[in-house]
Amino acid sequence: MDQVIDNPAENRFELALPDGTAIAAYRVEGERIVLVHTEVPQALAGQGVGSRLAHGVFELIRTSGRKAVLRCTFMQGWAAKHPEYNDIIDG
Repeated sequence: MDQVIDNPAENRFELALPDGTAIAAYRVEGERIVLVHTEVPQALAGQGVGSRLAHGVFELIRTSGRKAVLRCTFMQGWAAKHPEYNDIIDG
């Protein structure tokens, strides 16, 4: 637990926690991962779960050698506060 995993069968990254699973949905476009939606269970709202999910997502994308395209407003806002990931953001 507390580790972000890629679930390619569902086209989403997941962070499983005791009170639910936070997800970041995506689609693959060649060598780009297009992040389209982030969802945190209501029971976990306001506890930093979205930020933990985003950090794990960006680390997994970096490790994969792909680029991230941010279509999700949450991911856009998080990335704006974390310029250390600018090198993997495309568009």
